[in-house]
Amino acid sequence: MTKSSVSFAAARPVWPAGREREMNLTVGFRAVVGAAGGKRARLRLAASTLYRCYVNGRFVAHGPARGPHGYYRVDEWDLSGLLTEPLNVVAIEVNGANINSYYTLDQPSFLQAEVVVGEEIAAMTSAAGGAAAFEARILPQRVQRIQRYMYQRTFAEYYRMDAGAQRWRLAADKTEEVAACAETEPKRLLERGVNPSRFELRIPVRLLSEGRMQRNASAKRRRLGALLEIGQELRGYPEDELEVGMSDELQAWEAAERRETGVPYEADRPIGLTGGEYRTFDMGLNLTGFPGVRASCAERTKLVLLFDEILAPNGEPDPLRSGSVNAIVYELEPGEYELESMEPYTFRYLTLAAFEGAVRIEGTGLRELGNPDVDDAIFRSASRELNVIFEAARETFKQNVTDIYMDCPSRERAGWLCDSYFTARVEYWLTGEAAVERNFIENFRLPDSFPGVEEGMLPMCYPADIDWTPHGNIPNWGFWLVLELEEYARQRNGDRTLVREMEPRIRDYLNYFERFENEFGLLEKLEGWVFVEWSKANDFVQDVNFPINMLYAGALDAAGRLYGERIWLDKAARLRPAIRQLALAGRFFTDNAVRKDGCLVPTGETTEVCQYYAFYFGVASPDTDAELWRTLLEEFGPERDAAVSHSSVYPANAFIGNYLRLDLLSRYGEVERLLREIESYFLYMAERTGTLWEHKDTSASLNHGFASHVIQWLYRDVLGLREVEHDRRRVVAEVGSCGLEICSGTIPAAGGDIRLSWRREGDTVFCEFEGPADYVLEARAAPGLRLELATGRDGVR
Repeated sequence: MTKSSVSFAAARPVWPAGREREMNLTVGFRAVVGAAGGKRARLRLAASTLYRCYVNGRFVAHGPARGPHGYYRVDEWDLSGLLTEPLNVVAIEVNGANINSYYTLDQPSFLQAEVVVGEEIAAMTSAAGGAAAFEARILPQRVQRIQRYMYQRTFAEYYRMDAGAQRWRLAADKTEEVAACAETEPKRLLERGVNPSRFELRIPVRLLSEGRMQRNASAKRRRLGALLEIGQELRGYPEDELEVGMSDELQAWEAAERRETGVPYEADRPIGLTGGEYRTFDMGLNLTGFPGVRASCAERTKLVLLFDEILAPNGEPDPLRSGSVNAIVYELEPGEYELESMEPYTFRYLTLAAFEGAVRIEGTGLRELGNPDVDDAIFRSASRELNVIFEAARETFKQNVTDIYMDCPSRERAGWLCDSYFTARVEYWLTGEAAVERNFIENFRLPDSFPGVEEGMLPMCYPADIDWTPHGNIPNWGFWLVLELEEYARQRNGDRTLVREMEPRIRDYLNYFERFENEFGLLEKLEGWVFVEWSKANDFVQDVNFPINMLYAGALDAAGRLYGERIWLDKAARLRPAIRQLALAGRFFTDNAVRKDGCLVPTGETTEVCQYYAFYFGVASPDTDAELWRTLLEEFGPERDAAVSHSSVYPANAFIGNYLRLDLLSRYGEVERLLREIESYFLYMAERTGTLWEHKDTSASLNHGFASHVIQWLYRDVLGLREVEHDRRRVVAEVGSCGLEICSGTIPAAGGDIRLSWRREGDTVFCEFEGPADYVLEARAAPGLRLELATGRDGVR
């Protein structure tokens, strides 16, 4: 079992007595502490579900980093430069959701926190009270009985505030009623394990439009499933118990007047809104974090923040486009306010509207939530298009990789397998480490069990409560974790102890599938949500799905190599010829076979992604299947018109078919084709949102973590960093193979950055390399080219 040295010196886990299972309850904990006086001061805390912290009204932190069921990660924040007043208010706001979601776990609410100044405990959570104890108060400002933000997340945000609503985190005197707390059961604690966000403030780049909204009582309303289907499985407040019908109210308003402005945003120029007036701002690109405003009003006002990643046909953001409630509502009594969301959201476009009353906006923007370790990575080339795509990919990674690998930072914020296989590779390039990956794997390793899945099975995303998912768990998604685990161990110098500790879990998982193996060793009639990719391929998953069996062979091989298990290696060796015998019919591999009269009969249904699975997992190769490989290279890809070319082969989607295709081009040295297709697949995304998308179109998330994998191809295949082994202090470079004239890049490494740059003149590549003194470079030019290398030091071959 992975052990943690983290602990609290004095704090105990507490919550208002008898309310630790109450849904969407927000509690404020406050302590008044003296000046640090030059001593080191720090706040250590763990919580369920989410918290944010202020010192003297100044934002300090948001958290926690996510852990598995039954464990809680401990965050530590430096307060040394903040405790400067004789009396300082340390305020922690905690929202206890207590519902199932893909984002946070349904575990009882609590806070365990202490402020340490020097070696002394200046404040702590304790049910016993005392001079040093944090005081708790129920914060009614956030409306408790509100609808879910989305199926996959917890509650939307709706606030009712008066001028004194934020005083509890500002004033040292005691004015609010204190809630009696009870100590909860002891918590199993884990280190945070990853660096926190810098929480930098971002402001809009321009005022996009302005106008006026009006109520339309007869407007057609979309009825969100996450609103209607609350019950025993999908938990939340039923519609008839809601204090506000938030999504219905939003749809009752529509733009009546609109004027495009397009002028630069002026942060120091106040904006007045009254009588339904609105302003829409452009952040310049998709960003993730906490939207906020500085606002004041002299009359009762309803201020609404609406946002989305793109604009609707009417030129404004549609807050319900993805089925989420992309809005925050503030009912304000006269007063001055510093407003900021409790939860993180993703958007490029932000609308501020005064549905009622009048409000003065002194400033607006977003407090950014992102990975702090990616800014030192650089990629530059002679191709403007590739440079734009790199920046979009890095931005996508930054927003999706904070404490775990997420699919998207908006709709779900979920730790999906398969996505993580691709995203994990990028972390190593951008940070030189695998810290988030270690957290991600540790979360799968530690829990006693996974609620909502069968014994031995791995959940498709985690940490999550998937007992309510409409389709069931994806049983084959754990195969991607096996593949990732081998790469983590062998290519990213992963924690070998953690890899060994994962072995029983991997054994249990692979043993689960033995009951589904048929006479050929193929998996047949898998249960649950059997998933290949977001395309027609998902219609052909029974009885025997060949892409999934190809993936199964790959996972058995990876586990066999990783743990020295001959049985798994032999299984994989038998699977591949069995798949070829049944699935390879004519020119293409068919997707599935069904059982008829006791025999397996291939259906003849054929998808593009099936072909990529075959090559990716060694069922086919360019040597054994040269004609199929040529066909895929020359007649498939982003320019194919599926209605004309190979119309009987259903096209692949972005996830995961296009990524398998591009990775195969990389694997087999088709670098110039790889570059062309990267531009075709990603440039329009990068230019529209500054991030990379879940699908080829705008129907889903426009900021998806796995899409950052393009960074691996740019560093490895374009720049030419073929191998980077930080543990062995070794770099292998092959430059000049991509057809570009100039390229340079920087990646972080222990002891300093690694920098590689080159320019091509005729048949000569002039290359420069810099890196830490103990790194050895092995460099070569692409075939047919001559290398001229300058490093200024020894250790080069």
